[in-house]
Formats: sequence, C-alpha cells, structure tokens
Amino acid sequence: MLVLTRKKDESIIIGDNIELKILNIEGESVKVGIVAPSSIKIYRSEIYQSITEQNREVLSVSKDLLEIIKKKK
Repeated sequence: MLVLTRKKDESIIIGDNIELKILNIEGESVKVGIVAPSSIKIYRSEIYQSITEQNREVLSVSKDLLEIIKKKK
C-alpha cells in the first residue's frame, strides 16, 4: 500500500484522469472529493464488499439451481 500525507486542499492524481482532493479534515473524518470519468465505478469500501458478497451468493444459488436442473433431465 502506498501511503501519502496530504493537507486540506491538496490532491492526489491517479493515472491520467482521476483526482482525489482533500476537501476538509475534522476530527477523525476526512472529506474527499473525487474527479473521475463517469465510466469509473466508485464505492465506499463497505458498500463494495457488500455488493461482492451478494454477487457471490447469487452465483452460488445459480450453481445449485443448475445442478437441480441437470438432475431433472
């Protein structure tokens, strides 16, 4: 993991077209602004993990369903 120190109103550039800007720091919270193409999906990590887990569950149900269908043939 790359660790960088930034102050308010400073930013980080990722690739050619993504910018993370520190908008505000208050207590233990940091407000980050993100400028990126609309084609880039951006999630809070807890939301991303939830989506990933739901996708795994759907895939596992689908495999079970496929096995049931195969057995009926």
